[in-house]
Amino acid sequence: MAYLSYITDENLEKHIKKTLLTYRETLKKIDLESFNSNIIDPIKLTFDAIVYNKKVKKIIAEEIVRQRDKTNSNEIGDFHQKIFQYLNNCDIQKDGFDIIYNGVHKIYVELKNKHNTMNSSSAKSTYLKMQDKLLKDPKCECYLVEVIAKKSQDIVWKVSVDSKSMSNERIHRVSIDKFYELVTGDKNAFVDLCKVLPQIIKKIVRETLADKREKDTVFAELKKHDSDLLKAIYLLAFKTYEGFDSF
Repeated sequence: MAYLSYITDENLEKHIKKTLLTYRETLKKIDLESFNSNIIDPIKLTFDAIVYNKKVKKIIAEEIVRQRDKTNSNEIGDFHQKIFQYLNNCDIQKDGFDIIYNGVHKIYVELKNKHNTMNSSSAKSTYLKMQDKLLKDPKCECYLVEVIAKKSQDIVWKVSVDSKSMSNERIHRVSIDKFYELVTGDKNAFVDLCKVLPQIIKKIVRETLADKREKDTVFAELKKHDSDLLKAIYLLAFKTYEGFDSF
């Protein structure tokens, strides 16, 4: 039995594999140079350790995870967009809008991972971009599609532009489950994808990423600077500052 009714098993596995292979970079070890590429702030680290009652080693470990997560989050955005290249009547774009759906009306889609990723300035810019598209193509519609929306919805998008409330019946704000339903005709299309993801990811990880994880060297390298990890972080950030040669 096929995983899903609206995409072939071959295309679904190929798409998930492409995403997983981007994780290969984050499975490589993080050394001190890459960890400190943007210079870790020892002052913030001190506050965080004391206020949250966490050991410095724990704070550093969480920072390593955060750095990996930042890279992976970008790849997951691509996962959500590029899966639509395999769905009927959909095209993905490198420039302009993220997805074009050629249904009863052509729909231009701006895809966002979370409902709170746009500030007022970017929301205004996106809305005006959609308005411009409506002027150029009077028969089209524009959707802001959110993967993590506040709730399941398909509503007219209302925004404030220069302190004026604006809306247009052809510009919608849509949760991704509703967009999947529009594209596939199946209201459970998105939840069905979520159900099969763990099974396919595990399968492909076994086949392609097993034993690819490398051991981080951050802690070992920090201890070469000083056995006290907090002091080592200070010396790393402020080694050329006055007085830190005897910190």
